[in-house]
Amino acid sequence: MQNNLTLSKQLIIAATIAFFMLLTRGSHVLTHVSLPDASLALFLLGGLLLKRAGWFAGFFVLATVIDFGAAAFDPAQGFCLTNGYWGLIPAYGVMWLGGLWLSKHKDVFAANLKAVSAYTLVSLGTTFAAFVISTQTYYLFSGRFPAEGLIESMQHGWEYCPNWMGFAAMYFAFVWLSVALWRSVKPLQTSKA
Repeated sequence: MQNNLTLSKQLIIAATIAFFMLLTRGSHVLTHVSLPDASLALFLLGGLLLKRAGWFAGFFVLATVIDFGAAAFDPAQGFCLTNGYWGLIPAYGVMWLGGLWLSKHKDVFAANLKAVSAYTLVSLGTTFAAFVISTQTYYLFSGRFPAEGLIESMQHGWEYCPNWMGFAAMYFAFVWLSVALWRSVKPLQTSKA
């Protein structure tokens, strides 16, 4: 993956990630349609394309502002804003690191088995790791459940895993297919010029 993005390209990517975070984050600031949260895919893409830890911090602050801002307007939106909320830092960090790892490969969006396999395995593997981290930190530190310990908390939250994995996989597939479509259309436009 290209490592030398110009500042203008970085800003366009960052603005796009911020827009989709605003569009899909739990409070649905920009739309009344309830879109699934795309944060997992956005953090992985941030690591893949932007790489620097400063971008990660900025996007985590944006996610936090969206969540706490939504809770200020609608207290029901703040149900998960407990001490367990901060488990999202390592959960999203795993996604960012997965993107960084993918960025070391020549082209994860290439239409070949090696690239598709790497993209798919890292996307789904980091998503599952983020699920475990996020769920466990919530159950252990939210104060909403008895403090039974790690083994007991591991028994809770698994009913959310299919949706968590499914929506993330949907966004990962959408991104990969969008890049593939862009690449197939771009040569057509150049050949007509």
